[in-house]
Formats: sequence, structure tokens, C-alpha cells
Amino acid sequence: MGKVDENKKKKKETLFNSAYELFTTKGINSTAISDIVEKAGVAKGTFYLYFKDKYDIKNKLIAHKTHELFREAKSALDAEHVQGLEEQLIFIIDHIIDTLVENKPLLNFISKNLVMGALRSALLTGESTDNDFYEIFLRMIADDKYEYEHVDVMLFTIVELAGSTGYNSILYQEPLPIEQYKPFLYRSVRLIIDSHRL
Repeated sequence: MGKVDENKKKKKETLFNSAYELFTTKGINSTAISDIVEKAGVAKGTFYLYFKDKYDIKNKLIAHKTHELFREAKSALDAEHVQGLEEQLIFIIDHIIDTLVENKPLLNFISKNLVMGALRSALLTGESTDNDFYEIFLRMIADDKYEYEHVDVMLFTIVELAGSTGYNSILYQEPLPIEQYKPFLYRSVRLIIDSHRL
């Protein structure tokens, strides 16, 4: 990466960090683009090099933050050497849930949009790498001893289920507090995986 590209990446990261801090403290509606650029210490024109408006940065930031969550969970998974698609996906979900329990502002910011981060981070952020969760998921499928059908539907269903129910369980203890709810969630995840096996 050249110096120009590195500077661009730093500016974008600074804008992300500033927007995230403002969105999670003041709220999205109370945050103006001028607040973001002032906090980031960049010109307003710099903001528009990367983002159309504050909703664009919000969406890209959700994708960026969820991508980080999945990347950290995958690193933890690699360190534990967990085998088999079922156990690997449950490990990743468990890691993400535990992270969100510890970081409620992040949970509130992401809301129920985990699926966006899992499936669309490269599309939204323009930061395509072979560490995108979707690519990781496809490698996990290929390495598993079973074959599966409709893998996109399977992943979407699992991540959507974990994201929305985990959100309600962590924040509102509905239908149960998260530690009590996890066994039910993971049983459902296992059933979804099993239903896609050939």
C-alpha cells in the first residue's frame, strides 16, 4: 500500500471512529456531518470523498463493525481448532453474543443488522478481502465432512435468527436472559444446519 492509499485509509478510519463515537453518544438523528468532520479533524469535502451522507456512513459503519465482530470471532475460532461446521458456527455466534453483551453501545448501534455485516460488508464498505465472513463461511462448508444445499439461505437464516433474537435477549431478556436463551438458540441453529445437509 502506497503512502497516498495509507493516508486515505487513515482518514476513512478517522471518519468511521468519529461517526461511531457520535452516533453512539448523541444518536444518529442528533449528529450532523459537520459534527463528524469537526471531531475527525478533516474538511467537509473529505467526508464526501468517501460517503454520500450520514446514512451512507452509518450503513458502511454497521457493515464495518459487524465485519470486525466476525473477524475477531474467526480468529478466536482458529485459536481453538474447533472442527465441523455445526460447532464452528455455534462457536462464532457464541463469541459474537458474548462480545455484544460486553459492548451494549455496539449492540444498539448494529441493532439487528448482523446479517448485513455477515453477507454484505464488502459490498457496502468496498473493503473486499478473503476474510469477509461469507468467504470464510464458504470455506468452512467446503472443509466440512457433509455436503449442503442452499448454503446462502442457511447462512442468512442462522445469522438473522442469532442477530434478532440475540438482540432482544441481551437487551430486554426476551424471551429469556441470554445465558438461559443460548441453548434454545443453538438447538435451532443445529436444526437449520441439519435441514440443509444432503
